[in-house]
Amino acid sequence: MRKTILLLALLPLSLGAIAAEKKAAPPPDPVEDPLLITAGFLTHHPDLKYRMLGMDAYKEKRFDDALRYFRRASFFADKPSQGMVAEMYWNGEGAPQDRALAYAWMDLAAERGYAGFLGLRERYWNALSAAERERATSEGQGVYARFGDEAAKPRYEFQLRTGRRNVTGSRTGFTGNLQILVPGPAGEQSIPGSKFYDERYWDAKKYWAWQDNVWMKPAIGRVDVGDVEVVREGEPPKVDSRIPETRPQVDAPVPEVPEEPAPKPTP
Repeated sequence: MRKTILLLALLPLSLGAIAAEKKAAPPPDPVEDPLLITAGFLTHHPDLKYRMLGMDAYKEKRFDDALRYFRRASFFADKPSQGMVAEMYWNGEGAPQDRALAYAWMDLAAERGYAGFLGLRERYWNALSAAERERATSEGQGVYARFGDEAAKPRYEFQLRTGRRNVTGSRTGFTGNLQILVPGPAGEQSIPGSKFYDERYWDAKKYWAWQDNVWMKPAIGRVDVGDVEVVREGEPPKVDSRIPETRPQVDAPVPEVPEEPAPKPTP
């Protein structure tokens, strides 16, 4: 049996490749900067935090933990993590195989029209039986109620507002002279506040625009029987979600996660 998994969430945000194709390079991926992580950047970015923990667990084949981390990231509107939840249900990793539920999650990952997820959603749908399709649309209502953008974006935007209030001078926007001290094995190191508090990481409208820039038309990586191939396909049709609309549950309980590992020392 051929086993195919997404590599999207196993790569931080693929910003390096995107930057090479664009004249104006986007900001660096914060999860690749150990100083930003040590300084507490991820405290108010739970989408990136739990996607990163999910990636680590997945690479270590701790699939139960990975699925739980990806679900937590999904709760805060992280589309790559929602795609990974779909793939794990589809392949029976971390949970019994459930293709109908996998479709519901991939439909959710494609909610914003990101081309890679739309293509995978249609592959899923074409592989489902009539009974699986019926259950997918039913299961999907509960998935959208808890994890859809109408519920998840307000939660995440609250995290961003809280983080911005914690910065010295954030109310007036003066972070240029701010230095953030980060403890490390060789003593304290400092990073400029302008890097830590780049508006693209803290202003909700700019943050969602940044995410759209990264994920709207990415190259999708596939692992297939040990070989890696890059799939570049034409943009799939803009098919609306097959899941009936449902009322968002903004105050839904947060998915539980395993005990978080101790932070890795800053080099």
